[in-house]
Amino acid sequence: MTLQIEQFMCRSDNFGVLLRDSETGTVALIDAPEETAILEMIGRTGWRPSFILTTHHHPDHVEANLALKERFGLKIIGPAAEADRIPGIDEAVREGDVVEIGAARARVIETPGHTAGHVSYHFAGANIAFTADTLFALGCGRLFECKPPVMLESLKKLAALPLETQIYCGHEYTQANARFALTVDPTNSALKERAEKIKRLREEGRPTLPTTIAEELATNPFMRWHDPVIRRNLGMERASDAEVFAEIRKRKDVA
Repeated sequence: MTLQIEQFMCRSDNFGVLLRDSETGTVALIDAPEETAILEMIGRTGWRPSFILTTHHHPDHVEANLALKERFGLKIIGPAAEADRIPGIDEAVREGDVVEIGAARARVIETPGHTAGHVSYHFAGANIAFTADTLFALGCGRLFECKPPVMLESLKKLAALPLETQIYCGHEYTQANARFALTVDPTNSALKERAEKIKRLREEGRPTLPTTIAEELATNPFMRWHDPVIRRNLGMERASDAEVFAEIRKRKDVA
């Protein structure tokens, strides 16, 4: 399976994503943050979308749903747990459901935490996952609707994906996330090298995505709740995974 991906900026820091199954030419959007930016990318590529794969109900991810549905007659797929809050939804999906974009198949992974019904889409055949506001490069989403243990379990699901899985998330937060990560994991050489790379990318106006599961496990403190160095830095050597994760999230919230 080959998925062609065009990633582009929307709003101030949202990522828009157009994906195309090269076998059939079928095109989907991952979320719909902003109509103008999306239409510009559709015009540039010529990729007319047939689907929107919605990850969660926040306005900066569904703002353009109805306008794009009216323009293209596309089908909107989204989480069953938030179906009443997804504008124009046609198909509600749950854990383990499979979404077909032409010959490409995505498994739905329920990843609550940022919102109570958030889902991610894993295209195993292409080694790609779209995690929106659950897993960021070097971060995770704020916990607006769930307690820390809920987000922790969602991140554990994503951590179990193959290491080579490419991760596309919903926002360009990576440089700020890197600065915070270094406050809780300052001796991590892989993190320090990555922070320098991110700095160069942003100075050049280039995106910091995609990342990979392997890279996040090595450098993202929100995926490293078990790490003895981080635990020692936090003074939480004997705390539970959930307690360590909650402390990291609490510190990021006020950073």
